[in-house]
Amino acid sequence: MNKSKIKVQVNDLCKSFGDLRVLQDCNFTVEDGEFLCVVGPTGCGKTTFLNLLCNLIEPTSGEVLIDGERASPQKHNLSFIFQEPSAFPWLTVEQNIEYGLKAKNHDKIYIKSQVNKVIEIMGLQEYRHSFPGEMSTSAEQKIVIGRAFAMNPDLLLMDEPYGQMDIKTRFYLEDEVVRIWKEFKRTVIFITHNIEEAVYLAERVLVLTDKPAHIKEEILINLPRPRDVTAPEFIGIRNHITELIKWW
Repeated sequence: MNKSKIKVQVNDLCKSFGDLRVLQDCNFTVEDGEFLCVVGPTGCGKTTFLNLLCNLIEPTSGEVLIDGERASPQKHNLSFIFQEPSAFPWLTVEQNIEYGLKAKNHDKIYIKSQVNKVIEIMGLQEYRHSFPGEMSTSAEQKIVIGRAFAMNPDLLLMDEPYGQMDIKTRFYLEDEVVRIWKEFKRTVIFITHNIEEAVYLAERVLVLTDKPAHIKEEILINLPRPRDVTAPEFIGIRNHITELIKWW
C-alpha cells in the first residue's frame, strides 16, 4: 500500500506576543487532500494558530512546511476563508470566482473551465451574472468557498466561516463544502469552536488546550458521509471532544 503524502508539516510551533505565550510546541502533519478540523476552548489561540499556518504572522520559533519547504505566499498557493463573507460586491458571481485565477495569470481556457466547474458544483448557475448584494448570506458565502477552491490551493484555511449563521444554513453550507472538497481534493484546515461541526466535517480533529495552546489529542473520524448527527457513534465522538475541552 502506498503511503499517503504529507502536505503540511508543523514542527515545534510557538508564538508569543510579548510576555503572553499563545502557542507552545505544536507538532502535527496533514496529509495531501485531508480535511482537518481544529477545535479548542474559546480564546485559546485558534485564529493565531491559523494565521501562523498561512504565514500571515511569523512564529516565535518552529516552522510550517508545505511539500517540505517553508510555507510562503510567494512560493505556495494559499487560500483563506474568513468568518465574514468576503465576496467582492462590485463583481458578479462569475467575476468573483475568476478573480484569483486571473491574478495568477492562468490562461483563458483554464479559467473558464474552473469557473464553470465551480458554478455547477455549487449550484450557482442561475446567479452567474448576479452581484453578491442581490443574494442571501449563505449564497454569498458559497461564492467565497467556490472562489477559494477554484484556485486549486496547496492549502485552504477556513476560520469559522459559518460562525454567525443559523443552524439550518450552517448544515447546508457544511454539505456544500464537503461536496466541493471531494471534487477538488484539496487540503483543508478548518478552525471552529463548534464541536458538532468539526465531527460532521473532518476526517481528523485536533483538540487544542487553553493558553499556551498545544495539541491535547487528535481524533480520527471514520464515519460514513453524509454523517448522521443522531447516530450513537457520532454522539460518542462529539461527547469525547467536549470532555477534552471541558477538563484540563
